[in-house]
This record gives sequence, C-alpha cells and structure tokens, in this order.
Amino acid sequence: MSGDTGGVDDGTLIAHIRTLMVESSRFVHAFGDSHALHRSDLAALVAIMDAATSGHPLSQGELANELQLSASATTSVLDRLQALGHVERRRDDRDRRRVVLHIRPSAQKLGHELFSPLGAAYARAWAQFDEAERRTIERFLDVTVEATVRTRHQRPRED
Repeated sequence: MSGDTGGVDDGTLIAHIRTLMVESSRFVHAFGDSHALHRSDLAALVAIMDAATSGHPLSQGELANELQLSASATTSVLDRLQALGHVERRRDDRDRRRVVLHIRPSAQKLGHELFSPLGAAYARAWAQFDEAERRTIERFLDVTVEATVRTRHQRPRED
C-alpha cells in the first residue's frame, strides 16, 4: 500500500478501519434486533435527527436520496417508524406544500439508548490519549470520513 510513513502502514490502518466498520455494523444490528428495527430504520432515524439538528427537516424524497433507497422502500421505512411512534410527517411551516419528517420523543430516547453506552465506552478508551494525540485522531477521522464520502459520491448508484 502507498503512504508508508515508516511507522504504521496504510494496510494496517485500513484493516483497523474495516474492523471498526464491521463491529459498528454488528453493534447497530444487535441494537436494531432488540428493538424490532431494521438497519434502514435506524439509518433513517439518524438522518432525520441530524437534519432536524441542522435546522433543515428532510422531506421523504430527501430522505430517500440520503439513504439511497427507492421511493417505495423509503415509504415502507417511514410507515414502520410512524407506526412505532418514532416519526411523524407534517406540513413544513415555511412551505405548506412540502411535507417534512419530524422525530418523536420515543425516537430521541431510542437514539440515547443506542449512542450513550457507546459514547461512554469510547470516552473511557480515549482517556489514555493526551490533547495532542486527540487532535491527531480528530484530524485522522475527519480526513477518513471525507475520503469515504467522496468515494461514495463517485460510485455509480444502482437502482
């Protein structure tokens, strides 16, 4: 692999990232199973929460694009989440022609149940790093996420 710096080579870092991705996927899958939620349901909840936090609630079409799902698959996800009381569809306050997605308190509680234990475990693991190391880790994660997003956008979408 290119990018050998005389220390840890790219192949080793890629193997660690791959392992993290697999373990994260297993964690999300186990959580979803214990709450009768599909992986796409959880991805939808995260996307809707993130959009709400940024001040731009998603429409169903925007959610479909974000999740790279068909319109019918997105409808199925939203129907499940709405039936569980996690999401509601409402007219946009700024444009009454537009229907946007809103998270209900039960979904916020679910998000807390999912991310709080993992966040606490990460914080305990990261306590061993000093401030300079943490800045390096942050920079590493930032560029790794950017590379992942860039690569995802370069791939042709299969419908």
